[in-house]
Order: sequence, then C-alpha cells, then structure tokens
Amino acid sequence: MWICFNDGFVSAVNSDTDPNILKVRARKKEHLQKLFPGKKIFSSKNTDYAYRVFVARKAFAKMVADRVMDIDYDNFKDSVVDDKLHDLYADFWTLHWKYQQSW
Repeated sequence: MWICFNDGFVSAVNSDTDPNILKVRARKKEHLQKLFPGKKIFSSKNTDYAYRVFVARKAFAKMVADRVMDIDYDNFKDSVVDDKLHDLYADFWTLHWKYQQSW
C-alpha cells in the first residue's frame, strides 16, 4: 500500500516473518522519523526503499486513522511544504489524470 501524506510518502507491506507486523518503507529517512518517532529505522542501499521500520498492524492503522482525523486542508498538493515531495506528488497526480483520461 502506498500512502501519500503531506509530510511523507511510505509503502506498507507484510513483514517477512510475522503476519501481525507491517514493514513500512520510505525513500527518505525523515518520513519514517515523523510518522514513527523513536522507532528503530533500518537502512540499506541494496533495496528499492532505503529505509524501513517494523510496526504492528494495529499501530499503523491507528496512525493512519489519526492522520485522517487531523486533515485540515481542502487541497492536498497545496498542503505539501517540501518542494521535492510536492513535485513527486504533482508528477503522480499527472500520471493519474492521464490514466483517468484513457478510459
């Protein structure tokens, strides 16, 4: 699952070892630090996502639900302060718009 927060992008997948744990991955370490303060962040240059944390499914679901409840903007892209992240999302938006137009 890809999740685009206005202050970070993550990908959540099953843990390789425990069905109750998710491996939450990011390309920028700071995204995981914001979402999971105090959690041990693992890094690797040999994986498609350089950074990852392991989080209980329920804790991840609660964090996402809390973020949903805290939405206070009416335009997502305008709420993204980080210029590089904004550009990533703008490109993503454009690809999705093109996908929509293909139907």
